[in-house]
Amino acid sequence: MFTEERRQVILSALSVHGSSSVADLSRMVRSSEITIRRDLKALEEAGLVVRHRGGASVGRSSMDEPSYREKAVVAAEEKLAMAALAAELVDDGDVIMLCAGTTTQALAQRLTRRRLMVATTSVLVANALFDAPDVEVLLIGGILRGSIRGVIGGEAEKAVSRLRFHKVFLSGNGLTAANGLSTPNMHVASIDRAAVESAKRVMVLADHTKIGIDSMVQTVPTDRIDTLVTDPRADAEELERLGSAGVRLRVAVPAEAFGDERPRALDARTR
Repeated sequence: MFTEERRQVILSALSVHGSSSVADLSRMVRSSEITIRRDLKALEEAGLVVRHRGGASVGRSSMDEPSYREKAVVAAEEKLAMAALAAELVDDGDVIMLCAGTTTQALAQRLTRRRLMVATTSVLVANALFDAPDVEVLLIGGILRGSIRGVIGGEAEKAVSRLRFHKVFLSGNGLTAANGLSTPNMHVASIDRAAVESAKRVMVLADHTKIGIDSMVQTVPTDRIDTLVTDPRADAEELERLGSAGVRLRVAVPAEAFGDERPRALDARTR
């Protein structure tokens, strides 16, 4: 990976979850910790990050919304494994909704050989299912929000509220036991809430960078979440609190843990 590309990935990672350790960044970009420290020094001199002992952070408030490009490079391997595990929660014949997000996009790519009806506000999800022979896709229209590659707005909310789903799969920017799932944007939150109101079961896909984080607008209260799919690096204490609140926990293990190229998903209901 070239220097500028590597530094952009580092910036994107810090933009999504606020801070990270040198060790985590080193694993993410597959470079030595010495290289990462040199990159962080250069980024700090440019006024883009703040270094601290063992890592770095970037200023982002709970009102700021990371873009699709920023989110796509964070926890990429974990999201693939989470998508594999989430696909096991989908039964042939289901009517489901996939809300906008990079993890729901990965899930859609796992459903191309299934027999389903999928409603979505995400152009990325719709594109992933474009050639799926037995998946009927209902692409809900509205105002395109480029940062998430999805639609928002009153007409989209009305369309979602008229539908009924067996399951809804959604992500967000933060998840805590105390405050549930949250996002920085009230329009995105309104779409997600409409989807949850129309669904029998609510499935949250949230990687470790979102667990224990609160964003500005609540989308789903904890007691409405049926299942959380996450990865092994999620905060154990926060997961324990979520489990105690009645959320079913499933932990997905990425491919690199097995030393091969094929992502696998392991059910881990208890920690």
